[in-house]
Amino acid sequence: MPIETTACIFCEMDRLKLAENEAAFVIEDKFPVVVGHCLIIPKRHFANYFEITSKELAAVHELILITKNQLTEHDPSILGFNIGINQGIDAGQTVMHCHIHLIPRRKGDVAEPRGGIRHLIPGKGFY
Repeated sequence: MPIETTACIFCEMDRLKLAENEAAFVIEDKFPVVVGHCLIIPKRHFANYFEITSKELAAVHELILITKNQLTEHDPSILGFNIGINQGIDAGQTVMHCHIHLIPRRKGDVAEPRGGIRHLIPGKGFY
């Protein structure tokens, strides 16, 4: 179920921001799937990624690169990343404020990484 409240947990963020620019910020995911899992969040409140402005997109991309560099600099075991957006309830979005997941990947963290995000649909990751 989506979090439906009058308050937005990202708009009322009181956790440590790892990085920030004029239009977006980065936090550690509260429920990380791996060590280093971060969220890049536009400051403007909107749920639908497809409503992002070009300015916000540039700001988010800048923070993805900064965060990626910080993570790999401090942890040489990180060899790849998954970057993902859950857009809409049927795609798994639970916080109705646009956000992007940056998930570090390490050799051996799953038995077979080939197919990456395609494994969201059982049986579709292998081709």
